[in-house]
Amino acid sequence: MSTELPVLAAVDGSESALDAVRWAAAEAARRRTWLRVVSVHPWPIAGYPDTLVDGRQLLAGLRAQTKDNLNRAVDAAAAEEPDLEIRSEALEGDVVAHLRDASRGAVVLVLGSRGLGGFSGMLLGSTAVALVAHGHCPVVVVRGDHPSLEGRVLVGVDGSDTDDAALAFAFEYAKASGSSVAAVHAWSDVVLEAARAAGYAQLDWEPLARGAAELLTSRLDPWRAKFPEVAVEPLVARARPARLLLDQAVGAALVVVGSRGRGGVAGMLLGSTSQALIRHAPCPVAVVRPRAEQP
Repeated sequence: MSTELPVLAAVDGSESALDAVRWAAAEAARRRTWLRVVSVHPWPIAGYPDTLVDGRQLLAGLRAQTKDNLNRAVDAAAAEEPDLEIRSEALEGDVVAHLRDASRGAVVLVLGSRGLGGFSGMLLGSTAVALVAHGHCPVVVVRGDHPSLEGRVLVGVDGSDTDDAALAFAFEYAKASGSSVAAVHAWSDVVLEAARAAGYAQLDWEPLARGAAELLTSRLDPWRAKFPEVAVEPLVARARPARLLLDQAVGAALVVVGSRGRGGVAGMLLGSTSQALIRHAPCPVAVVRPRAEQP
């Protein structure tokens, strides 16, 4: 039995969760570790008339459904990676609290992008936002019709203190999977754009473009030296970060971005770029926080 930290997959019985657990199984095999599959159901809501449903019956039904969800997920993971060690666990209570605690003992937490009934609020809504912002490990939201480990790794570089964590994850993933890295830096200047729109057409964008290219080069150089076997494609563009990353994500195996998740309002601190990616990207998205910010 492996003592390495596992890949953690959260499932809820949805088809999206099965896609996530398959991706998680392949990721666990790639990392040469094991897979932990967890399903959490809340406590039954009180207040039902006794003539309709008994609390004990409702709890028994939730437990039975959770067990069935886990069995389906384990079967899907085993079909993907027959030799993988897989352990499953049913938990009761607050979903975010349980998964956040479980993430403390995982190398990565994997979630589906759509919950039961097709509503992107079961696993993706406040639950995923809270886990991405406040979890103890990187979080991958598995998106796309046919998510795969094949293809280039796209990483967003914004010049902040989250860059190194995102670049480390991207380069390590690319090395292990034999992929290349496409490093993207989007730049814009709202003040100059407003001035140009007002008729100042002679504004010179070149210093900003040159500074953006130099920033990306300086961020990439240490990782190119550390991972010389990984091919790197830098891309600098005057664009909004979310739009550029979404455009470039077509055909990618994974998009990696950093996140600053400290504080109390997870949805605001997650940031518009990360929010847009985990809701709209055509492929899986990894959101990585700097180690110093992980609780």
